[in-house]
Amino acid sequence: MADQTAATHDLLAYVREVSLRDDDLLRELRETTAGLPGGSALQVMAEEGQLLALLVGLTGARTVLEIGTYTGYSTLCMARALPADGLLVSCDIDDRWPAIGADFWKRDGVDARIDLRIGDAAATLEALLAERGPESVDLVFIDADKANYLRYYEASLALLRAGGLIVVDNTLFFGRVADPAAVDPETAGVRALNQVLHEDPRVELSLLVMADGITLVRKR
Repeated sequence: MADQTAATHDLLAYVREVSLRDDDLLRELRETTAGLPGGSALQVMAEEGQLLALLVGLTGARTVLEIGTYTGYSTLCMARALPADGLLVSCDIDDRWPAIGADFWKRDGVDARIDLRIGDAAATLEALLAERGPESVDLVFIDADKANYLRYYEASLALLRAGGLIVVDNTLFFGRVADPAAVDPETAGVRALNQVLHEDPRVELSLLVMADGITLVRKR
């Protein structure tokens, strides 16, 4: 049986060379984010942004929910992939970092598709369920505080239509999920979600060994 290919520096460079389709605006937003405190560790890598856009198109999504905006790189990638009348609701606890992305959204002409909600994400998800009703979202991207991942997952599943997709970021969490000595709330939150997903009969899943771990979850 074939084993996992070792991801050497040269091989990753080759993958980027033959698969990444980039542009000046995306590069500028990544560079701006990298200059922020912790920006390089927190931002979505370019290949992941491209994957998110592909998944929006593959699922035919018209309504996307994003939990965790940061500087809005993933927001921009997914909004671009939506139809002109599509909607992306993005949630963040503070407007400081999303304000950076908002300028790029406007420059790209996709700002009208983006509904930024500032506040506690769990409360925002409850409000969305009341506003839009269950099974009203086509795709969800979860990339927020890891300690609450299980809570976000359950709320997202209620909002997601049958056949819809949840994409969960950081499900390997810098490798700490496999370290028994790592018991901090963030690692424990990711580890708990991974276990729940593995046993959840309501969904199909695949954990991709890409970036910091990306889990695809399809609602049955």
